[in-house]
Amino acid sequence: MLIPLARKCFRVPRRTFLQVGGLALGGLALPQLLRAEQQSDTHRPHKSVIMVFLPGGPPHQDMIDLKPDAPANIRGEFNPIRTNVPGLNICEHLPRLARMMDKFAVIRSLVGSDGFHVSHQCVTGRSMVNQPTDGWPSLGSAIAKVRGAVDGSIPPFVGLAPKMKATDWANPGQPGFLGRAFAPITPNADGLADMALRGVTVEEFGERKQLMQKFDTLRRDLDATGAIEGADVATRRALDILTSAKLPDALDLTKEDPRLRDRYGRGSSKLVGDGAPLLNDYFLAARRLVEAGVRVVTLAYGCWDWHGRPHGTIFENARHHLPMLDRGLSALVEDLHERGLDKDVSVVVWGEFGRNPQINKDAGRDHWPGVACAILAGGGMRTGQAIGATDRLAGRVTDRPVHFQEVFATLYHNLGIDLTTTVKDNSGRPHSLVDADKKPIRELV
Repeated sequence: MLIPLARKCFRVPRRTFLQVGGLALGGLALPQLLRAEQQSDTHRPHKSVIMVFLPGGPPHQDMIDLKPDAPANIRGEFNPIRTNVPGLNICEHLPRLARMMDKFAVIRSLVGSDGFHVSHQCVTGRSMVNQPTDGWPSLGSAIAKVRGAVDGSIPPFVGLAPKMKATDWANPGQPGFLGRAFAPITPNADGLADMALRGVTVEEFGERKQLMQKFDTLRRDLDATGAIEGADVATRRALDILTSAKLPDALDLTKEDPRLRDRYGRGSSKLVGDGAPLLNDYFLAARRLVEAGVRVVTLAYGCWDWHGRPHGTIFENARHHLPMLDRGLSALVEDLHERGLDKDVSVVVWGEFGRNPQINKDAGRDHWPGVACAILAGGGMRTGQAIGATDRLAGRVTDRPVHFQEVFATLYHNLGIDLTTTVKDNSGRPHSLVDADKKPIRELV
């Protein structure tokens, strides 16, 4: 939380105040971040990505690739329903998405999963095997490096995931070999669910005025002594971020019409299993963040690791999760369209792998890295279509396999980033954003 951290500044000698960057929003040293930003390719049109990670591996055959003619131990309990795109059917528990499927594209043939129970591949596009020293950078970190910040008072990369029991699912995307200057700011990583950096109660919102007055006084004192003038530009801008209201304001959902929050569904801050909460406020916060200037927002939603009893059958869990996802995701994309952001903000929803076609003895489905699914929207993409196909059991890709890195290539394309762009590791070796043979998904761009 920003405010409690900032309060600590007033308990230390003023001469040490300019070390405030070391307080590290989300682990960042702000002067380091801003120096890195100065070296980045900035001042480009503001395009953004919202990435929704579904921890645990969502069941493709129970969501967007139903097989009603398969044997009972394959097809499951759900029925497909028609969408507003002729010939494109999805699960009966996703009726809101069905009514606006022309604004979405579904990938039924996602391949290339490592099969590991981590967010790594969804946030980096890369395999965990044979990584470079310090690891691959995530999408948000790479974009922070290449594009920098839209506005010096708001970060380019924010991860909304809270702490979870499964820490590998809570990873919002790390900077890898790019270094901590390009790590995300993580306002909820302390486990708070209020979606605001400044505090957990409405009463505490009023403390901003007092805090800002203290900062203003301190700045005047520092200016009088020449301390600010003597600081380098990056440190001065770090102070600007700490005193800016933009990020806390973007996370303050009380500024939204309560009816809009109700449309999103609000949800619950309670963690689900080893995963994330079904907190639909995350979707609304993500929209507010990209509108404020954040380039990449990642969030984790629910727990989709449904092996069956004693933690509920896959169908019991899906009856709980799918309607919540349906409400939050449909509201987000509808909101983006209503605000004219649909061409500038790309949305991707996916998990680390799919689920086994065969229902196990505990009425669940086990891990299945052979094929997975993704749902995309916005970014100027050609939506209203399904890409790829699987066999009659939803276990093997029969048409148009799409690799994780092709999705990343598409996102970079939507952001206007040339795929020949490289970023250097600690040894100075350049790395491409995606492998040379991976191109944007032709059906979408």
